Amino acid sequence: MTTQQSVTSSTTTIPTPPAWVRVLLGVVLILAGIFVLGDAALATIVSTIFIGYTAIVAGAFEIIHAFWTKGWGGFIWHIVLGILYIAFGWMVVSQPASGALILTFALGLTLLASGLVRIVWGFRHMGGPGWIMVLSGLFGCLAGLVILVGWPLTGLWVIGVFLGIDLISHGVAWLTYGWLPSSRAA
Repeated sequence: MTTQQSVTSSTTTIPTPPAWVRVLLGVVLILAGIFVLGDAALATIVSTIFIGYTAIVAGAFEIIHAFWTKGWGGFIWHIVLGILYIAFGWMVVSQPASGALILTFALGLTLLASGLVRIVWGFRHMGGPGWIMVLSGLFGCLAGLVILVGWPLTGLWVIGVFLGIDLISHGVAWLTYGWLPSSRAA
């Protein structure tokens, strides 16, 4: 005799905020994005300083974490990594314009490299969804080249523009989520 057991999985759901809260969040994010785009250079400097302080805090935690590692190799590696984080963070906080230039150059290189990887992957998988990956890679390469060709001037505004665009797109997403009829019932 075979018995079947029914196993129920318990999933925890996060409560959905009311529609008015989602719409309000969307409006606030869009206004913040417009504000940031109003002075992208200032937003770039403020973002760079924030990244610097974040690196300092991460470095401190990395050094603290070193004392819980086993073996001298891991200990030394975590200490060195923590010191590098702190040194980078201190450089960025004390020289935010130079830090913005470095971060923007690294962003341009990263976009260019990831775009090239996506193009190669897309051509290798051209039978399926490869064309969309090639298109995505072309946009990534184009963005990276725009940043690198215009560097160092792009270092003064790129991070702020990206932040502003992200805030606006995030706000539009929340507005859409708040206004959709299917999300009102949630």
